[in-house]
Amino acid sequence: MRLIVGLGNPGADYEWTPHNVGFQAIDALAQRSGIRVTRPEAKALIGRGKFAGHEVILAKPQTMMNLSGVAARMLLERYECDPAQMIVLLDETDLPWGMLRIRQHGRNSTHNGLQSIISAIGGDEFIRVRIGVQPKQMWGDRRDYVLSRMGREEKQVAEEMAVAAVDAVETILTEGAEKAMTKFNRKAPPSESDE
Repeated sequence: MRLIVGLGNPGADYEWTPHNVGFQAIDALAQRSGIRVTRPEAKALIGRGKFAGHEVILAKPQTMMNLSGVAARMLLERYECDPAQMIVLLDETDLPWGMLRIRQHGRNSTHNGLQSIISAIGGDEFIRVRIGVQPKQMWGDRRDYVLSRMGREEKQVAEEMAVAAVDAVETILTEGAEKAMTKFNRKAPPSESDE
């Protein structure tokens, strides 16, 4: 069993904000796998099914972002998953739009949702797929930015990145995290490196 958790804030007000690209990635994964993520359980909406030959639980915590660890811990306990069997999809303001970065562990993060999970489960030994949402120019503070509404261009890139995140998860499940890191951890967004 693999637990795949997308981070975001619940509610329509947050739907198209940079902080919710983890939810968008779960939605894209649900669409590709045919799994409905609608059942309320363990402070999350979940769906259970098969993806890439594995039994998976897809989850969107319904706490606010800063308390995402509560749902992650409850789901790990309920489904008797080791944290190493968990994949977390989240936004990353230190990466440009269009970039993914896969890591197998690491405590060094300013992301409140990620910090909440590390604190709640007492460790960092889980895979994370970080989805770049770095602003071209920072205005105000980081919190204001990640909770701001996306423009049309950002929405399009977010949709493309959600699909790429699903591809990354599929590679993690079928070929392992190391192979996925080699394939998806680019040094520049695809549009720049292909020029």
